[in-house]
Amino acid sequence: MKNYILPLRDLVVHPGLTMPIYLDNPMSVDCLKTASSFGQKIVLAPQHSLSYPTSPDDIYDTGTIGDIIQVLNLPDGSVHSIVRTTDAVKLSDIKMVDGFFMGDITKIELLDDSEFEQTIAIRDRIIENLRNLTSTKKFKIEKIYNLVRNYPLPAFVDSIIQTLGIDTDTAIKILSATTWREKLILLLEQVNLCAETAKIEDNINRRVHQQMENGRRDAILQEKLRAIQHEMGDDDDEADSANMRKKIENANLPADVMDKAHAEWKRMRTMSPMSQEGGLIKNYLDELLSMPWNKSTQSPIDLQNARKILDSEHSGMQPVKERILEHIAVMKKTGTHRGSILCFVGAPGVGKTSLCKSIATALGRKYQRISLGGISDESHFRGHRKTYIGAQTGRIMDALKRCKTNNPVIVLDEIDKMGRDWRGDPESALLEILDPEQNKTFRDHYLEVDFDLSNVLFIATANSLNMSSALRDRMEIINVPGYSEDDKVQIAREHLIKRVADENGWDVNNIIISDDAIRHIIRNYTSEQGVRNLQRELATLLRRQLLANDGSDEKTEFTIEKIDDLLSIRNCGDVGHKIGFGMRAQ
Repeated sequence: MKNYILPLRDLVVHPGLTMPIYLDNPMSVDCLKTASSFGQKIVLAPQHSLSYPTSPDDIYDTGTIGDIIQVLNLPDGSVHSIVRTTDAVKLSDIKMVDGFFMGDITKIELLDDSEFEQTIAIRDRIIENLRNLTSTKKFKIEKIYNLVRNYPLPAFVDSIIQTLGIDTDTAIKILSATTWREKLILLLEQVNLCAETAKIEDNINRRVHQQMENGRRDAILQEKLRAIQHEMGDDDDEADSANMRKKIENANLPADVMDKAHAEWKRMRTMSPMSQEGGLIKNYLDELLSMPWNKSTQSPIDLQNARKILDSEHSGMQPVKERILEHIAVMKKTGTHRGSILCFVGAPGVGKTSLCKSIATALGRKYQRISLGGISDESHFRGHRKTYIGAQTGRIMDALKRCKTNNPVIVLDEIDKMGRDWRGDPESALLEILDPEQNKTFRDHYLEVDFDLSNVLFIATANSLNMSSALRDRMEIINVPGYSEDDKVQIAREHLIKRVADENGWDVNNIIISDDAIRHIIRNYTSEQGVRNLQRELATLLRRQLLANDGSDEKTEFTIEKIDDLLSIRNCGDVGHKIGFGMRAQ
């Protein structure tokens, strides 16, 4: 015959006890009343989840059967009952029948060895260990100590389980044991575990108390967190220190850099992570390890491909491109680029910076540009001492870190516009960087170790030769002349028209403009050596025509008359002056 099962949350009841049970769940109330009305026993079985209604699979396969002594109905529909438990049972074939849980039971036979000396000794040990717990704040059991030592074994075991808050799975193991000795051994393990937990908690509190003198709440909470992680074996600071050492060992660092990294790591270990200096050292090591000490871009030099890239991206400037190809040919032969530093000098808009990009593409190397306009502090190149707040590496080291390679192409743009003041002479630092004999051991103030810059290909650009003779001597000056009218027409045809069409939403096939029309713009609306103003005027034409077409890029032929009409509206009264200027220039 199947027995009624009453699921309980977080409650494992042992046999031999009289238990008051309060029920307010309708399903549980009906189950108890039905079993009581038929004079049947009830099985008290714990469940895994905390929600009602539960399912047969959610009920543990071990429980306690008992007699229903009393059922008291309360006005709110809940029930207060008393159940006297008799035996521990194994449950099987649990099903839902007429809204109640029912199942077959098998009695767990218990060998009564409660009078054996070994059983009594284990019980005494449990009582003794309980006394050690009374000294902690977490376990307040002094009041029940004298009671539990005189309890019969069923009440003794059950009271300790409930007092210590032993988890349901462990309580089920104790309930399933077939001798009192086995039950008490399992219970002793849990008491000892609680004692160890209490010691750990006491150690944590002592460590926190040592930090109380600082009077800072945040520092106290951080220290307590560290103490908890230390006891768990997962100390973040230790983990950070171990991870940092692992990074140092795995990094392919030069010998002197490795020695410096190890020395700083040892200093970091001895410092509190909350100290300012400890944080500075950690940041320093992160910067040190992020530098590309032995990482380079390996790309074979192909002169034919380099020529093809330069010709496709730049029209005209044949002498300049030939000098660049000579430089690349020497690099291919020698395997290095030691020698003169190229410096492109020319008016704005003639293509100096874009030439540098093309060189990087031709060599298959990373590209970084550093603008030197307005720099008047040598720390921009050499960095700051790491002892200063907000210290950082110089711009050269920062560019290498972003490239993640030690042989990029670095463009020193507008080298003629550097300044000088009381904070230092940046030109002197730049002289060391550009000298192949000195930059092999360039030392950044922040890193404090030598870095080999001889693999970096430095290229400078300038608008004029307004720089010191020492700096000019470090570089080979290559004049980038202004474009001829034919060159500008070719550049417009091959590059600018497509570029301004993309920027302004035009289909390039809908733009019809003759070479004579382009020359008309060059002669009458621009007066520069480069092509920037030519690009602006072409963009103006397209924007004006879009406005006239109500935002549509219909196929349009831009004749000389149409150009004058569109640009005269855009430039108001200035167009006559520009036209007159162009005619006088002819």
